[in-house]
Amino acid sequence: MVRSAPKSALAVGVRTLKFTRGDRALPTTVWYPATGKAGGSPRKDAAVAAGRFPVVLFSHGLHGLPASYQQITTRLAAAGFVVAAPAFPFTNRDANPFKPTDMENQPADGSAVLTALLKLDGKAGDLLAGHLDGGHLGVAGHSAGGFTSAGMLANNRDSRVDAAIVISGGSMGAFRGTRTPVLFVHGDADAVVSYQTGRNAYGATSWPRAFLTLLGGDHGAFLGPGAKGFDQTIKTMTDFLRWTLWGDAAAKARLSADGTRAGVAKFEAKL
Repeated sequence: MVRSAPKSALAVGVRTLKFTRGDRALPTTVWYPATGKAGGSPRKDAAVAAGRFPVVLFSHGLHGLPASYQQITTRLAAAGFVVAAPAFPFTNRDANPFKPTDMENQPADGSAVLTALLKLDGKAGDLLAGHLDGGHLGVAGHSAGGFTSAGMLANNRDSRVDAAIVISGGSMGAFRGTRTPVLFVHGDADAVVSYQTGRNAYGATSWPRAFLTLLGGDHGAFLGPGAKGFDQTIKTMTDFLRWTLWGDAAAKARLSADGTRAGVAKFEAKL
């Protein structure tokens, strides 16, 4: 079957699902391409747009929540991806107790969420049934979520993952298994997770890789709409996923232009 990425933005729907891994609660917000007119706020439980869409797991940072990244997740959904964002049990904003060291357990949580979500593709009557492309999966995340994404390529390797985006994060060990394209996004003035941490992770892999540097960027202000570097970040992330998960060669060709603006961002790659 010929697969083709959407040529224009789609409407976005949203739903919440209650997943678990053992006794670990993983409430998950899912944004997805929906029927109707593009633009506006995501519509709760809206009908899914026609087609089958790649799935992207998005992981929040310490003290974060899925909703904290809606400016990213909704744009990815509008571009043709089903985006699943769990709230991790001991690192989300409302966690009690809060345990930053629990981050080491989050790659396995991410895999569990993907497994549970993909089961819905074959569940008669479910909103997402017949719309999830389980053969094309990506992971992305910010800060601790970036480390979580990297961890799904390392000791907790999930062989289903076809692409990864590490934002303001770094490595959780050497990457293993099938070569998988990885995009690193990092501000060169990050005082929380040093820029060098991201550069070290980038330099430690021989897999297809790219690095978007936000010039003067801190730990994540560039993730806010209208902020310096936001446009370069969202365009680069979207086209990276369109290339890796949709096979969109034109998107790959746009990456350098997406991530390059004097005084704002620079892009390098070995893809």
